[in-house]
Amino acid sequence: MCQVFAGQEPARYESITRRLRLNGQSTSIRLERAFWDIIDEIAAVEGSSTPAFVSKLHSEVLQLRGEPENFTSLLRCACLIHMDRRAEPRRSAAAAS
Repeated sequence: MCQVFAGQEPARYESITRRLRLNGQSTSIRLERAFWDIIDEIAAVEGSSTPAFVSKLHSEVLQLRGEPENFTSLLRCACLIHMDRRAEPRRSAAAAS
């Protein structure tokens, strides 16, 4: 079982830093490549660039909860939510069979 996880390509978990603006302030966010790939996908689905999507998400979090303690963790969890939603139709179809 662990071979599935241990055998993954190192490039997948390589840390990538991207510079962008959040609420007009220049900042950098460091995430693993796999998470950036998912965030890029979410942004595309939303019809947005990745920096614009991340900035919008940050603004919405500020309005709902105030400044997040760990925005990179929030981004990772957003990726998990996206993956769960993407898998849901497959789960429903499998359950109906």
